Amino acid sequence: MRKLTYFIATTVDGFIGAPDGDADFIYSYVDSEFIGLLTAEYPETISAAGRKQLGIEDAPPKRFDAVIMGRNTYEPGLKAGLPSPYGHMREQYVVSRSLTTPPDPQVRLISGDLVAAVREMKARDGLGIWLCGGADLAAQLADEIDEYVVKTYPVVVGTGMPMSRAGFGVRPLELTGCTALGGGQVVTSYDVKR
Repeated sequence: MRKLTYFIATTVDGFIGAPDGDADFIYSYVDSEFIGLLTAEYPETISAAGRKQLGIEDAPPKRFDAVIMGRNTYEPGLKAGLPSPYGHMREQYVVSRSLTTPPDPQVRLISGDLVAAVREMKARDGLGIWLCGGADLAAQLADEIDEYVVKTYPVVVGTGMPMSRAGFGVRPLELTGCTALGGGQVVTSYDVKR
């Protein structure tokens, strides 16, 4: 069975974006060492445009062959002329009630029962499924997430969009990996204890 992994960037105090959802401030904490880690361990999480710029457009997926993102996560790429940001993956999903047709033939829309759709995806053969963002999707899928990979940047912002809007609930995790980088970034991975 495939795993659903919430692979997300956050501040030390647990925010993935500003109060309006903008996360551009995070990019100032992305350096060459961090890009090297992504390229080596998670090449499929780099957008098609970024992969081309880095010369890794032919790098095979290592962990994920499907990505799920919310409309707000998808929108910036769409506005920048990237209607298929992860076209190198086997499956791209956008969760939206407002989009009625996919902006690109490689993008599939989920407008109905998200949990049922994810359970069906998990039952199919393949690599893992990357939950790309954001807080509302993480809340809706809280009981379906099997793993967290958290990229923590060395910054505190005080308020903003949280990693999840799931509300209070004790969800035990098991630490499975931790990598500290020279720029102060820390990448931790956790399996969900069931």
